[in-house]
Amino acid sequence: MAKLETTELETDLSLFKYDHLEQLPSEYRGLEEDERTKRIEAALEILGDDVVVLGHNYQRREIVEHADFVGDSYGLSREAAAADAEYVIFGGVTFMAESADIITDDDQTVILPSMEASCPMAGMAEALQVDAAWAEITAAAPDAEIVPITYMNSYADLKAFCASQGGLVCTSSNAHEAFEWALERGDKVLFLPDKHLGENTAHRLGMADETVAWDPWDPEGKDDDEVAEKDLILWNGYCQVHERFSEAHVERVRKEHPDANVVVHPECRREVVEAADVVGSTATIRETVANAAPGETWAIGTEIHLAEHLQRWHPEVEVVPLCGDACMDCNAMRQIDPNYLAWVLEELVAGRERNVIEVAPEEKELAELALERMLEL
Repeated sequence: MAKLETTELETDLSLFKYDHLEQLPSEYRGLEEDERTKRIEAALEILGDDVVVLGHNYQRREIVEHADFVGDSYGLSREAAAADAEYVIFGGVTFMAESADIITDDDQTVILPSMEASCPMAGMAEALQVDAAWAEITAAAPDAEIVPITYMNSYADLKAFCASQGGLVCTSSNAHEAFEWALERGDKVLFLPDKHLGENTAHRLGMADETVAWDPWDPEGKDDDEVAEKDLILWNGYCQVHERFSEAHVERVRKEHPDANVVVHPECRREVVEAADVVGSTATIRETVANAAPGETWAIGTEIHLAEHLQRWHPEVEVVPLCGDACMDCNAMRQIDPNYLAWVLEELVAGRERNVIEVAPEEKELAELALERMLEL
């Protein structure tokens, strides 16, 4: 474990923190869907109220159909905390399972079916890396009080780091409120790790001219003078799914579907957000389609599985993936293979816990503080 330079916290890169991956046993790899479904249902019947299964909106059908709750990352963690289940099976990615471990009771155990489900965007802002950058950024503006905000899509140690520096966590829905909270308490904001959400939030607040990019991988991408001048410092991270969308996709879908409305996630590029009719979180996207009138057409600018779910859930609405056949799934979410779900459940029936996510106590305490500050917005 390495000690951060600007706080007492000790941590490690996620690559090493989650290097205890347990591979799927060979006898599970060839399971056909019918057999797998029967075995999952049998295990869930035996485990009963001792287990709750969470399925993120971006998970494939074979996962969400077994989930007790389907939703976004923080919403699912809250459902887990409200449940009495001893075991929480999180069909999501590592940072989501960490969040669930942070807010659930100590006697609840969080399991991630596959440790390979690691969000690339969260990995673009590792706490050790941000800690080193923090020294550079604060030195570039020595007279300014800088408040760090991390998006929910980040590891627990980065949430803890932000809390230790007086900052907090935000979601895509309340990022603007988090920015206002921070600017009431300081002079500048360092927003991590999603530059597109940061830019879109700046526009929402009328602060588009107050942003400066900080690229930790490019020495030329760090302008000390601009850091000293601007109020919003945006880390150069992004979601690999949402950055794929372009303004050309919006133009094409409007040409092919003249009556279509377009709803996109705020992790998309600025020009995509400007071209859309509705912008919002996965919860907003779901609500938008659920409230649509029969016969309406909605083009969905987010991960392909949610578009597919929405078409199944609301057959009276025409749901179109914004980028058509070019739309792809999230590589990290894909790692939660349904055969892994069958395996971890059957292991629990046998009394064995696999792929447990456990946040270190000090890290957990600070990360929870960052979340509590968000809840006070």
